[in-house]
Amino acid sequence: MQWETVIGLEVHVQLATRSKIFSGASTAFGAEPNTQACAVDLGLPGVLPVLNEQAVAMAVQFGLAVHADIAEVSVFDRKNYFYPDLPKGYQTSQMYHPIVGPGEVEITLEDGSTKRIRIHHAHLEEDAGKSLHEDFHGMTGIDLNRAGTPLLEIVSEPDMRSAKEAAAYLKAIHSIVTYLGISDGNMAEGSMRCDVNVSVRPKGQEAFGTRAEIKNVNSFRFVERAIAFEVERQIELIEDGGSVVQETRLFDPDRDETRSMRTKEEANDYRYFPCPDLLPVVLDQAYLDHLRGQLPELPADKRERFQNELGLSAYDANVISASRDMAEFFEAVHSECGDAKQAANWVQGELSGALNRESLSIANSPISARQLGELISRVLDDTINGKAAKEVFQALWNGQGESADEVIEAKGLKQVTDTGAIEAMIDQVIADSPAQVAQYRDSEPEKRGKMIGYFVGQVMKASRGTANPQQVNGLLKEKLDALL
Repeated sequence: MQWETVIGLEVHVQLATRSKIFSGASTAFGAEPNTQACAVDLGLPGVLPVLNEQAVAMAVQFGLAVHADIAEVSVFDRKNYFYPDLPKGYQTSQMYHPIVGPGEVEITLEDGSTKRIRIHHAHLEEDAGKSLHEDFHGMTGIDLNRAGTPLLEIVSEPDMRSAKEAAAYLKAIHSIVTYLGISDGNMAEGSMRCDVNVSVRPKGQEAFGTRAEIKNVNSFRFVERAIAFEVERQIELIEDGGSVVQETRLFDPDRDETRSMRTKEEANDYRYFPCPDLLPVVLDQAYLDHLRGQLPELPADKRERFQNELGLSAYDANVISASRDMAEFFEAVHSECGDAKQAANWVQGELSGALNRESLSIANSPISARQLGELISRVLDDTINGKAAKEVFQALWNGQGESADEVIEAKGLKQVTDTGAIEAMIDQVIADSPAQVAQYRDSEPEKRGKMIGYFVGQVMKASRGTANPQQVNGLLKEKLDALL
């Protein structure tokens, strides 16, 4: 039987506010446990929540960015359940009247094609605390620093049909929220994580199969691996005569498998009701227009501009525009050197490779955009050749100069373009290589192109890599052919 996978994602984005959604406690990462939880976060008697206006603005900006309906009136509800890291006994969320309604995100697939993924809604809520199991023998520690941290939960429609599509959608959401500056998107620190809903059904069947929810997956790679395992598990279970039960599962990256956590609750198990301590949020058109005017150029718009105005390929434009930091770095390099294709090649190639090897982000690059743009300019104006450019790049990376020109001068890498000087080196190499010249002369014409590489290498060696390779090739062929 042929099976079809159906996937929906619930993405939890930590909003980049300095204080929590209903209190003035700090949201800074890395503080000592329980040092950033105030009376409101702890749910102590007599305290009342006050909504963080910046969290509302950030949620609206996201909605505008994904062309979603923005609710004129949204309402906070209490989601009631008991868990040790939820001291109030309920989570304040938005169940029935979320702030962001239906929208859509366009994803780019590996073959370059695009697909639109519908967003069902996005709602504001507070995060719970964190249970710590590793540091306590036979006990669980509770850190309430995260309690009350503002989250935007983005719920997709079940429009994805493969693990690759799910990862592409998650990357698109990550790109949008970081472009907007409403989240740092740091998945390692928990600023962005997702719950993955997976089901399978026979191809051609309209009804959905029973889904399993995989909780708190915190990397693009883990999303793909968790889905791959879960799809295989469900298909094998059904084909062996069993049935999938609706449940919550966890992904274990060490074992590369999902495992059961608990049977899935229904919404009525949480006894949702409107929060009596918070008024409905009412937004007017002037407020929405003000926030719309503050939106930056978003990834899709930047990608289109890179292709139409700068002439980049769809692939280059997609890779560079995915990250706001990379896009801005690329634009600064292009502004310096004036050649978009070369700027894209160096940013995606030499620079990204060096950053990956050192586990650095482009924001922490040892080479500035100005330095890289200047280096590319020296290749374009034939001051240095490609081989020397890589040497200059490494020197700048290691802090061995303030500019490409300084490194070129200090290392004597300026390219030799003087025809007379190059001819003199070629004549010397030919004179020193009688056996190779004879072999070239006696070879078939179609083989001489490969043999010329020996002579090019000798000339480049004699010039310590500074001779212009194109001139060397042209002059060598002329001189060797004259000996035939």
